[in-house]
Amino acid sequence: MRSIWKGAISFGLVTIPVKLYSATEQRDVAFHQVHREDGGRIKYKRVCTVDGEEVAYSDIAKGYELPSGEMVILTDEDFADLPLSSSRRIDVLQFVEREEVDPIYFAKSYYLEPDAQGAKPYVLLRDALESSGQVAIVKVALRQRESLATLRVSEGVFVLETMLWPDEVRAPDFPFLEEDIEVRKQELTMATSLIESMEGDFDPGEYKDAYREALQAVIDAKVEGREVARPAEEGEQEPAADLLSALRASVEAAKKSRGEKAGKAASGKGTPAKKPAAGKAASSKSGAKKEPAKSRSRKSA
Repeated sequence: MRSIWKGAISFGLVTIPVKLYSATEQRDVAFHQVHREDGGRIKYKRVCTVDGEEVAYSDIAKGYELPSGEMVILTDEDFADLPLSSSRRIDVLQFVEREEVDPIYFAKSYYLEPDAQGAKPYVLLRDALESSGQVAIVKVALRQRESLATLRVSEGVFVLETMLWPDEVRAPDFPFLEEDIEVRKQELTMATSLIESMEGDFDPGEYKDAYREALQAVIDAKVEGREVARPAEEGEQEPAADLLSALRASVEAAKKSRGEKAGKAASGKGTPAKKPAAGKAASSKSGAKKEPAKSRSRKSA
């Protein structure tokens, strides 16, 4: 991997020099726009809408359009002079419980590697943070943009996850949240049973990008001049008579897919019901993100 940024973690009076690496990469199949007749690559010219002249890349600047239609032109020097106190630092602001940070805020993940002289303080902060079970809230500037981020430990290294600002996250505003939707006790019990029957340990290696694999197969077949094997079409599923019947059928299907006997739960040997997570949520600190409004549901026998 090649580092994309160099700076330092600022933790109190301790400074830890680090390098930043992108933790993820795109594996999508890449395409080019081409002329259908001869396969020639398509190119675009940068043309000014005022004088119609082609503009060299070196003459292109960023412009901010005012409500009046006038354009304010900004230069590289304008961006270089932005008052970013953390331009080359990852400033630790506070430490919080991991559950307090809603994953909806996360934007992109990076690995942090210490420079040779920063290895010991890096390991010290890493071990202390991992022992605490918390994450650090930090502020960092990447590519001329300052953002909040979290700093956590994964597989022995710091992972920096940049975050959206609060005003960049939309609030869920849907009519059903205000509706008085009735949920029967039997339906809730069966839905809980379905969740329990589908429990498991998350292993990302068990999943694959079926679309990318199919697309690559099409390309390979095209190169080799052979026909593409089409997958068999799935039969249409019969709609369940009602929600409870659909839930019950789903539970049975989940048990069969795991090699369990359908009557295991009825005999009392099934997976014991877990305690509700409400207690855990209630124990969260007062600084936790406020939950969005939920629809009012009524239980009936």
